[in-house]
Amino acid sequence: MENIALIDSFSEFKDYKHIDRVTLMAILEDVFRNALKKKFGSDDNFDIIINPDKGDMEIWRKRIVVADGEVEDSNSEISLAEAQKIEPDFEVGEEVSEEVKLIQLGRRAILALRQNLITKIHEHDSTNLYKQFKDLINEVYSAEVHHIRPKAVILIDEEGNEIVLPKEKQIASDYFKKGESVRGLIESVELKGNKPQIIMSRTSENFLQKLFEQEIPEIADGLISIKKVVRIPGEKAKVAVDTYDERIDPVGACVGMKGSRIHGIVRELGNENIDVINYTSNMQLLITRALSPAKVNSVKINEDKKTANVYLDVEEVSKAIGRGGQNIKLASLLTGYEIDVMRDNIQTVEEDDVELSEFSDEIDGWVIEEFAKIGLDTAKSILRHTVEELVRRTDLEEETVEDVMRILKEEFED
Repeated sequence: MENIALIDSFSEFKDYKHIDRVTLMAILEDVFRNALKKKFGSDDNFDIIINPDKGDMEIWRKRIVVADGEVEDSNSEISLAEAQKIEPDFEVGEEVSEEVKLIQLGRRAILALRQNLITKIHEHDSTNLYKQFKDLINEVYSAEVHHIRPKAVILIDEEGNEIVLPKEKQIASDYFKKGESVRGLIESVELKGNKPQIIMSRTSENFLQKLFEQEIPEIADGLISIKKVVRIPGEKAKVAVDTYDERIDPVGACVGMKGSRIHGIVRELGNENIDVINYTSNMQLLITRALSPAKVNSVKINEDKKTANVYLDVEEVSKAIGRGGQNIKLASLLTGYEIDVMRDNIQTVEEDDVELSEFSDEIDGWVIEEFAKIGLDTAKSILRHTVEELVRRTDLEEETVEDVMRILKEEFED
């Protein structure tokens, strides 16, 4: 095989694999040097000149001229008689530089050399691919459906890279067609032999969080932060959000007018029901919000056991538990507390009770709204609690709560 034909085949392979010239030359030289070592025992005295653009390559061997009959190492030494066949003026002690043709390596060696080169380029390509996708872990990525297997969907990206979306990492309602574009999270990259296996997930909590970051400008800008995401893929999710800017309503910003902002995320996730709640460090209040849309009467927490008993009216219990127990399960995951729902035996609205709104001339509207957030909208529903408990469950100051209690107690004095 001629040098030029060999290099031409390498150049075609280079263009297909998008390997830069410097890298290709380094790989070529490494492969040729290994071949020279096998043939001649050492490559120390060889110069390899490669020009992939011209399809040209030269190998030159340098040897020292020694007296006839004194050659000990035929790779590094050449007899005077042999040297003078190349150039009659050579003398003992001089250095002879002689070109080595590929054909001198032998046909088998040349075929092995080419195969080794292809293997090296594959290894280089796999290493680069591994590094590229390692940097993309936990990022949203798009690729097209190439073919569908029973246990996985195989995707191909724009550069021809293969990505695996396993069945267990697909949403139950996912239905894919060949050629369809699919978005998911690059969850992991593993080396299977010399080839990296790229795993995509659509069920990860991080996928939902990244979709929020992409779709909600205030999150992307850092004005709103996502504290925690929990989900039952394709069914229901809860996202706790917070902001340091009091002018921003984090829940409203995420949901948008009539759900305009969150609608795209819901559609992407197969109409997954997403509850967005305001985060608070007040654990009783967070548990109350996490159980939305249920209306909670009171919460009793055991900090040591990380459990919480939540008291609700009978008609609110099914809302707190949710279909198939989804709502209470997600609330527990979001708050980190094992939540038990308890039926409140005390009727919330009694015949002689009074709506809290009736006291709007004495109690500020924002205070009434704060109590309403935790399901307390009548006078007696508030009087059943202690000042300390109400302070823990709301964002109200102790002095404010004491004033409200005083006003309400005066109403119900005999």
